[in-house]
Amino acid sequence: MSNPLALPLALQPHHDGSALYVPNQSPVLMEKIKVRIRIHDAIGKVKEVRVRFSESGEAFPAPPAKVIKREGGWSWFESTIVVHNPKMNYRFIIVLADGNTLWYNTQGLHKLIPADIQDFRLNTFSSAPAWGKSSIMYQIFPDRFARSAEADKHKTPDWAVAQKWGDPVLVEGRDRSQQFYGGDLWGVIEKLDHIKKLGINLVYLTPMFPGRSNHRYDASSFHEIDPLLGGNKAFAALIEAAHKRGMRVIGDLTTNHSGDGHEWFKAAFGHPEAPESDFYYFSDKNRKYDSWFGVPSLPKFNWKSSELRKRFISGKTSVVAKWLKAPYGMDGWRIDVANMTGRIRDEDMYLDVAQTVRKTMVDINPNTIMLGEYTGDAAYEVQGDGWQGAMTYSNFTKPVWRWFYNEKTQAARGKKYPNFELPGFTMWDGNQKGTGLDLVSSYTQFIAGFPWHVRLCNMNPLDTHDIPRFKTYAIDGAQKVAAAMQFTFPGIPVVWAGDEFGLDGLSGEHARTPLPWNGELPTDPTLVDVYAQLATVRKENSALNDGSMRFIYASKEAVVYARENAKQTIVVAVTRGEDKKIKLAKDAVVGLNKATNIFGGGKIKSDDGKLHLPGKRLSVNIWRVQK
Repeated sequence: MSNPLALPLALQPHHDGSALYVPNQSPVLMEKIKVRIRIHDAIGKVKEVRVRFSESGEAFPAPPAKVIKREGGWSWFESTIVVHNPKMNYRFIIVLADGNTLWYNTQGLHKLIPADIQDFRLNTFSSAPAWGKSSIMYQIFPDRFARSAEADKHKTPDWAVAQKWGDPVLVEGRDRSQQFYGGDLWGVIEKLDHIKKLGINLVYLTPMFPGRSNHRYDASSFHEIDPLLGGNKAFAALIEAAHKRGMRVIGDLTTNHSGDGHEWFKAAFGHPEAPESDFYYFSDKNRKYDSWFGVPSLPKFNWKSSELRKRFISGKTSVVAKWLKAPYGMDGWRIDVANMTGRIRDEDMYLDVAQTVRKTMVDINPNTIMLGEYTGDAAYEVQGDGWQGAMTYSNFTKPVWRWFYNEKTQAARGKKYPNFELPGFTMWDGNQKGTGLDLVSSYTQFIAGFPWHVRLCNMNPLDTHDIPRFKTYAIDGAQKVAAAMQFTFPGIPVVWAGDEFGLDGLSGEHARTPLPWNGELPTDPTLVDVYAQLATVRKENSALNDGSMRFIYASKEAVVYARENAKQTIVVAVTRGEDKKIKLAKDAVVGLNKATNIFGGGKIKSDDGKLHLPGKRLSVNIWRVQK
């Protein structure tokens, strides 16, 4: 080919941090490790391939790589580097016989030397439990999930506006956080068989500590489960029942702030002499304080306090430890606003706090997981030395939203709710129309900074309790296709409770509508089976848990990608509109001409030396090539 930079997507060189390309997934300091790249003959005759890697801040080329395998038109080159530092970055230098030198990094091929920040990343921090990468997560907002008969025994708290289960959730107004539906943990237990039917093996519960809001991110104590949810007894029973069904449970912890009704804050407010005085950022004789985004009810923690660390995050008697131990045995934590924890003005204890939390978790049970929330780009900060994965929207959620975005929803919402305010959504940039090419470009850009072991434990939600429902802002029929992407991209698919019913949600608050167990709202009866089928496909195919990720086709209306490990190759074709031109070179994916369709039923045709994949509008097809 005269211009290697113009290679079709399917024939471009490929490397990522998966085991096919970096066999040692848990390297240690000063260990020699193998690094591989696959290069197709279409690039031209290759004279030499080297790995350029970092050592103590300087960059060096490794000796020339050797060809270790030929597959179709592909050559696999292998080099050896030394893990000189806990964190390293690397790229590839490809020298062609015609004298051209190309650079290959996370963003693909380059003629000119690219910036180091785009390099592949490797480190010695791989510590996530093995079950993390094979997890299928279900997110529950306790007040809105299910209400048991036990809930009727509790009086409505003084802060709450009592609602019946079928009452509408407010889209506008000041009482959105005070609407109280009374869902509880006993109700969750009653619905565990429904969750199991979906193929879920990991349940994530938003905060369960007492507070003065329905979301409970304003905790008044971390030492008990809210009695309105059933208290400690219900929590222990829930975890036991989930574990019996083969499901794990993680909780939600606010290490950035508490509520202004918290026992620690109340002890210190107006009392500079109190031991808890240095738990927060007080001034003016402890009458003024810093809070999350200036919200008075959410005072910010000061992690310089050794006593706060002792009580909250450090050691076997801390809050972090308590809920991981018997009689509870929770399986991990999702950390709320992890990106802001320990940071204020010139202070930055972010990583220190994360590592302290993780050490405590390891001391109690090393088989637990710790995931950190990032509303923005998490890649270059979440490296596994703190949080083991990120709840982030930049790399998966937003690109998928843009591809399926329906401008008509935005216009209709504006007419119905002229005073509608959705903080952050105008800056969300998921509400912009994009193509399949844009999706690939954006995903590739935002995933680049993660080492592979973190990438496998990142959460991939279509929506959560904090943002609108995907279905509401997507073109009709898109949810099935987008869900298939969740279950086949690297990372943990996240089903936000109600997605499986096809619920709507104009905002994060509105998306917290109580689940219509008794027909309170219209639902899509087909989606439960769709999610269950996708979960089965993921569980039965190991490449979808740990396999490499290679995009092989992208157009305005279609995206095709391959997940591959040593046992199998899984090829996924998803479409928005119709694309009749999905054509691949026969050896773009070795063995694809003999693949078995495992979801969607589409057939691959072969003629003109090309493989033709089906491209019907809003379709999903998944094929398996067993090795």
